[in-house]
Amino acid sequence: MDLEAHPNGVNVTGVGLDSLPVNGIVGAERSAIQYLARQPILDVHGKVHGYELLFRAGRESSFRGDHVMATRSVLDQTVMHGMQKIVDEHTAFINCTREAILEEQVRVLPQEKTVLELLETLEPDVELLLACTRLHRDGYRFALDDFSWREAWVPFLPLVDYVKVDIEQLDVVARTELAAHLQAHRSKAQRIAERIESEDDFQQLRREGFDLFQGYYFSRPMIVESKTIPTNRMLHLDLLRALLEEPLDQHQLSELLKRDPALMLRLLKLVNSPAYGMRNEIHSIQMALQLVGDATFRRMATLAIAGEMLRGSPPVLLQLALHRARLCELVARARGKDTSEQYMLGMLSLVPALLNISMETLVESLPLSKAVRQALLGARNPERAALCWMECHEQGEWAHCDRIAALLEVDAAWVAQQYLEALQWAQENMPLHNEMGC
Repeated sequence: MDLEAHPNGVNVTGVGLDSLPVNGIVGAERSAIQYLARQPILDVHGKVHGYELLFRAGRESSFRGDHVMATRSVLDQTVMHGMQKIVDEHTAFINCTREAILEEQVRVLPQEKTVLELLETLEPDVELLLACTRLHRDGYRFALDDFSWREAWVPFLPLVDYVKVDIEQLDVVARTELAAHLQAHRSKAQRIAERIESEDDFQQLRREGFDLFQGYYFSRPMIVESKTIPTNRMLHLDLLRALLEEPLDQHQLSELLKRDPALMLRLLKLVNSPAYGMRNEIHSIQMALQLVGDATFRRMATLAIAGEMLRGSPPVLLQLALHRARLCELVARARGKDTSEQYMLGMLSLVPALLNISMETLVESLPLSKAVRQALLGARNPERAALCWMECHEQGEWAHCDRIAALLEVDAAWVAQQYLEALQWAQENMPLHNEMGC
């Protein structure tokens, strides 16, 4: 399996699909694969405010009216049945075409959980304004997407709760002028900065007075000059090393956990939680290992360690790590591969962001197989394929997802469904950490 270079670590552009088996997905059927992903919108404190939903039915990537009943049915089912799984208690931001607004097809979306994004390509005429006014009167909120100032949009401002600004399209001068225009028209809309790719971007836009921030900047470590691992994190890496051993050394793990009572308490609470259905209360690490087995214990311990690492980082980062880990595990299970190895690969892909170290420093510190080590460093190998699918899916790179599914020889629609299953699993495990003061 050869994966070409991609900004996320891999790219499958140019890979020939026709010569590869895709478990029944061939020809025109491939274009009907449904994908539904999300990108977080965070506040200045790193808390989730909402998610922009990125989805495709056929070749489209926005909510689009279609008179073909089958396609409309796919959209309705994807949005209505998938929204709760995708956004949980948060708000969904959804791109809308003119047809979807004028024909009020967006009414299939729950107004209390939905923000309708008016694309920059729409013509702000009277017909669109009247349609938006009707929807706003019934509780729908609006955002102006990729907005740059145009007087024609002024009548819409009283209806708008959010203004989204692509920082790659508007420089600091243009952004300042836009803020002045909004203030002059007494707009109360919150400003969302899009395409935030680094901590520096975040700090700059924060100084400019933006309210909300969109992008995966929070998952990239801010590397400082020192390349050493913080002393208070060395124990966590020692534990990760021990968890990578086969079989697990119970005595070694117990001794390491004794050095961090808070982590041991977190782990024992996790083992005794309803999620794992233990009949009798477990009082020791040795007892947990004997009852649940090495594979389950590795997952529990990794979850507890990640929760400790989370302190000072956005909680959504831990959920993303769990989501990646679970998706990699589910794909590995279906393909008869090492599930524990793939779970750890997904989790470790974000540990540098949790510890604020480079991936190179992390990889050098752990007893990983050569293939996994190379995968974490971005090598084009089979071990990284499921993780790459997840990274591409997070960015709405649907064509890349199709090609990776083909390379994995799994049904692309099935992988998309596993994305939702993995997300639900990650969401269900997050409260365990919140209850323990995370």
